[in-house]
Amino acid sequence: MNSLSEKIAIAGIGESKVGKVPEKSALQLQSDAAHAALADAGLTLADIDGLITTPVRVEAWNMPCGVVASFLGIQPAYLSTLDLAGASGCAMIHHAAMAIASGQCHTVLCVAGQNSLTHKSRASAVQTMAESGAAHAQFEVPYGPLVASNYALIAQRHMHEYGTTPEQMAEVAVTTRKHALLNPNAHMVKPITVDDVLNSPMITSPLKRLDCALVSDGAAAAIVTSAERARDLRQKPVRLLGQGYGLSHSYVGEAPRLTHSGAIESGKKAFAMAGVTHADIDVAELYDCFTITVIIELEDLGFCKKGEGGAFVQGGRIALSGQLPVTTHGGLLSACHPGLGGGLFHVLEAVRQLRGQAGARQVPNARIALAHGNGGTIAIHCTLILAK
Repeated sequence: MNSLSEKIAIAGIGESKVGKVPEKSALQLQSDAAHAALADAGLTLADIDGLITTPVRVEAWNMPCGVVASFLGIQPAYLSTLDLAGASGCAMIHHAAMAIASGQCHTVLCVAGQNSLTHKSRASAVQTMAESGAAHAQFEVPYGPLVASNYALIAQRHMHEYGTTPEQMAEVAVTTRKHALLNPNAHMVKPITVDDVLNSPMITSPLKRLDCALVSDGAAAAIVTSAERARDLRQKPVRLLGQGYGLSHSYVGEAPRLTHSGAIESGKKAFAMAGVTHADIDVAELYDCFTITVIIELEDLGFCKKGEGGAFVQGGRIALSGQLPVTTHGGLLSACHPGLGGGLFHVLEAVRQLRGQAGARQVPNARIALAHGNGGTIAIHCTLILAK
């Protein structure tokens, strides 16, 4: 596969206010993020001729891309709505790249998000997760698993096979929270310790509440265009070097191995296309729906050997000053998780790091970043490698 490094760039990024934002609808949150991204790039809605969205789970939108386009007042030449669950954010960037490369359009707005926290009570959120289709209707749903239940199976198996401990998983939550404390737009702003994680309420063994992602209101947006066009815009462009997809299974009961994910294939393809090595990655924005997810992604993406992910996250190795800074905005665990839009925030953070605009959480001299999305129960994955 040919490198995209001289062809496609991310030229603008933006996000709405996140956390609990009761005064905003899903459309208003997406509009806020879109206008922020346009202002960042120095563009207007008149410059947009491509639009990519994701489904909204809290409202019944018949065709999300059409609903968003109508609300923004645009008529793009290219429209698409993607649903790769948590891998959607990264996949949106790649689909925008393909649309531009094929001549369908020249400037694509990728936008996703919703008011998950305001729209739903705790009970209705649990019901939605139970009915989301994450479990196989015939063989799994009768037993009543939630999304967290399926990830608990993953964590239990990883602990059994490799000796991974609750303390190691807790390190992921503590580190992402430390990063969130440096993010002025983060949902959670209270420090936590490993003991706090271990003593938080049990959700589904071995996952405690602080091992699990937030439910947030919020939206994110990115402007993708040609590298040539991006050079004339307001911000220094961030280039797309490589990408890859990986699918290991659909339902957790079909997984060949509970401790191995589609990230093995997505990472392999992305690194091959980008022509870089793991040693070249300065920062990794890894999807963190649960603490065990980060541990498995580190292994499957090749940053450590299988079974060594638990040890890898200890000792500050994934902190800002560590060997591999991970999920530096605070991620889904502490910064924001508004459903399918959550993974797009990881891409935005990678762009900020490469621009040198991450403020107090800036990784010094960041030149190459990896952004990774995970959908389903460690099932479908999309990996991006971006460069300054």
